[in-house]
Amino acid sequence: MGTNEIEEAQKLKEEGNEAFKNNDWDQAIRLYTKAINLTTSETRDVSVYYKNRAAAYLKLENYEAALEDCDKSLQISPLDPKALFRRCQALEGLKRYEEAYRDATQIFKDDPTNKAIQPILERLHKIVQEWARQNAQTSSKLESMTKIAFDLTEMTDKRETAMNNLLVLARESAGSDIMVKSTVVQQIKKLLKVEKNREIFITGIRIIGELCKHSVEKTKTVLKDVGIPWFLEVLDSNDEKQVNAAEHCMQMVLNSFSGMENKPDTRPKQELIDKNKKYIDTLLSCLVYSVNNRAITGLARDAIIELLIRNVHYTQLNWATELIDMGGIERLMECASELEEFKYESAMNITKSTRTIAAVCLARIYENMYYDTLREKFMNKIQDFIKDKLLTPDIESKVRVTVAITALLRGPLDVGNAIIGKEGIMQMILVMANTEDELQQKVACECIIAAASKADKAKAIINQGVNILKQLYKSKNEHIRIRALVGLCKLGSSGGSDASVKPFAEGSTLKLAEACRKFLLHPGKDQDIGKWAAEGLSYLTLDAEVKEKLIEDKAALQALVELAKSGDQSVLFGVVTTLVNLCNAYEKQEVIPEMIELAKFAKQHIPEEHELDDPDFVTKRILALGKANVTTALVALAKTESNNSKELISRVFNALCSENELRGVIVAQGGVKVLISLALNGTDKGKRHASQAVARIGITMNPEVAFPGQRALEVIRPLVSLLHPDCTGLENFEALMALCNIAQMSEVARQRILKEDGFSKIEHYMFEDHEYLCRAATQCMCNMTQSEEVIKRFEGENDRVKLAVSFCLDEDKDTAMAAAGMLAILTGNSKICCEKVFGSKNWLDSLHCLLANPVPNMQYRGVCIVYNIISSSKELSEKLIETDIMEILMALTKLPMDGTMKQIAEIATKALEEAEKWGVIKKPEHEDDD
Repeated sequence: MGTNEIEEAQKLKEEGNEAFKNNDWDQAIRLYTKAINLTTSETRDVSVYYKNRAAAYLKLENYEAALEDCDKSLQISPLDPKALFRRCQALEGLKRYEEAYRDATQIFKDDPTNKAIQPILERLHKIVQEWARQNAQTSSKLESMTKIAFDLTEMTDKRETAMNNLLVLARESAGSDIMVKSTVVQQIKKLLKVEKNREIFITGIRIIGELCKHSVEKTKTVLKDVGIPWFLEVLDSNDEKQVNAAEHCMQMVLNSFSGMENKPDTRPKQELIDKNKKYIDTLLSCLVYSVNNRAITGLARDAIIELLIRNVHYTQLNWATELIDMGGIERLMECASELEEFKYESAMNITKSTRTIAAVCLARIYENMYYDTLREKFMNKIQDFIKDKLLTPDIESKVRVTVAITALLRGPLDVGNAIIGKEGIMQMILVMANTEDELQQKVACECIIAAASKADKAKAIINQGVNILKQLYKSKNEHIRIRALVGLCKLGSSGGSDASVKPFAEGSTLKLAEACRKFLLHPGKDQDIGKWAAEGLSYLTLDAEVKEKLIEDKAALQALVELAKSGDQSVLFGVVTTLVNLCNAYEKQEVIPEMIELAKFAKQHIPEEHELDDPDFVTKRILALGKANVTTALVALAKTESNNSKELISRVFNALCSENELRGVIVAQGGVKVLISLALNGTDKGKRHASQAVARIGITMNPEVAFPGQRALEVIRPLVSLLHPDCTGLENFEALMALCNIAQMSEVARQRILKEDGFSKIEHYMFEDHEYLCRAATQCMCNMTQSEEVIKRFEGENDRVKLAVSFCLDEDKDTAMAAAGMLAILTGNSKICCEKVFGSKNWLDSLHCLLANPVPNMQYRGVCIVYNIISSSKELSEKLIETDIMEILMALTKLPMDGTMKQIAEIATKALEEAEKWGVIKKPEHEDDD
């Protein structure tokens, strides 16, 4: 290593130290990392860089990274007291108290005079003693519970209670430690082979999942004890609860190995993924190979595909390329081509949702194909699958290909469009629709519906397929009739919301809607018919007349809600798109008057909005949906893994939240939990709509009621995300108002706002020209100043206090009121802020404006500011008294002694008394003379 590199590394270390002093931990980490990367040999210097970076990680509470850096530092410089001290802190943060105590003891042995370690040693000693006592108790509890739980001759209710107690124990750190070290895991595995009680069986799976939570070492031990095949065995069931428990259990294993959490915005830790790649690859490979396993249940298959959806994306475990290489696309296409009508020995078990979930998974994988070579690879796999199927000239192969293409058109649309555009494919589908075979007619109809997704394709199908669809609509088979009807609905709606475009004759859409309504209300015993009726309405409700007719039909609305609550993922598109259309929550193109004039001049077609889509009609429809308990439907549908569907759900939620009177209903029906998830995960537009909906709830409702407990902290990130230049002024304003309410809740909430970089974003909007944005930001900042850390930011070398002083003179009374409140808090808590008031040229004008204000609340804030400044120091008191402030204060002491005026007079009196104590003014001596 050259001299230049050594000097450069040292320089980077110094810069890192400076960033650390300025509380910029992230920058400090970046600089120390650069210094480490420059240093090739393990010298004492690199030991220092690791040690310093560990200190920055500790500040960010990234204890794992801090521990790793301390270990590296100690490998080079064993028994370095600072590295040992920081490792002790990291271990304590990770609740590894015994190891932390070991390090603390070592530091004390090496340096008995070290005062910093003594209180830590004392604290850890107590924790370790208490830990040992609890462990003894826990071991005793564990022994008594396992004795009952695993004894098949015991009473069932006793065994259920014992298993539930074991689950509670598994959730505790100490309990899970002991359980993993004992034989409990092997006993559970043995028990589940013979257990007949469903509750005990499912609780056993949940215990395994909890033991794998947040610990790589425990997870490895559990995997060693039960083996990976065990997870797939317990997943293979027709019991939905069991499948959900097993799916959750497998996700816990993957989370432990990757550092992800069961939260929507979770991100893995790359260093953990690299360390545990072997385990992650094995688990995901097993899932891929099991996708088309003929022996497993449909529910198990859905769960496996959902696990792939949740984990293969580049924002998670980035495993899509590996999946393609091991034949995952072909396996998923097999699932997408499966039909319940073809039942034979090697047929797969599927659910009503399987094809939809497979389509979502294919779309999620295609999102990872971010360059041409990968996209080409994906497309080749699809084409090979279709080619192989069509090599066999039997009807079944054609049917399967058509069903698979339909899935592609509902998943990775670009791929589906490319395939259906291939020579002969559309012709084949139209020929199938024109046969006498009902199954061929049915699948061909579905494919035509999916293919008519773009206006150009719809036009081509109108030319070729309308007569076929009309013919099929006369079929005696209701399944074919409803599909043909939906095809006609989709083609009839190809003009979108443009009232001037009518592909079919006048009045046709209303007739089609009435036909769909009949199928929706009377689907017989087959939910499949109701699902297709909803899809038909999803196309027709682009027509404003159909919207008005449907919104007045309470029975049809209720049927839509009940359909959504069934949990069948295949109903999602139809129901949610219908709701989006009813709320007019779809993407609208911005209308620029000048462009319309140009279009008219050029004799171009200009879209027209129907009079029934005026805001008053839209509001009426939104209120009707809210009263029809549509939130319950949205909550049920939000379990989807499709980001596009999540966006549609977010759009409906946001439309509902635009009406004040519906916000309480949305909270009561469980909408907030879903909205937080939608705001953190999905498309950018979907996240924005969900975040705005959260903001609207946070403005008008008490945040402690709307967002109880931890939820108040979870909504902060979505709200802060709306403070972005790409968002609209309304979104900015609503986010600021909601944050303002949350900021006054607690210090914990204010700290979370700071952690999400909310401070700088709120401050940015204080400089906005828009009166409402400036006001909302100032009010929000006023509440933020209740935090000690925010006050420190005002104390720094900046003009923030000057800005607050200037804002007291703002023409907008509410902004001035918030600025005065902010200044009262700052001066009441910081002498430095009191001094900084005089840094403003307007300080005297501002105080005059406040003290002589006709609004009592403004006067009160002004007199508090003056009192705070006088109380802070003699020098500042003298500066004030040199002006006419004393005369104003004396006048204020004479105010009527009632309400706010009484408070103002009392504070003014106290301010004068403080000035007297400093000896700045003297009390008049003639008070008692006659």
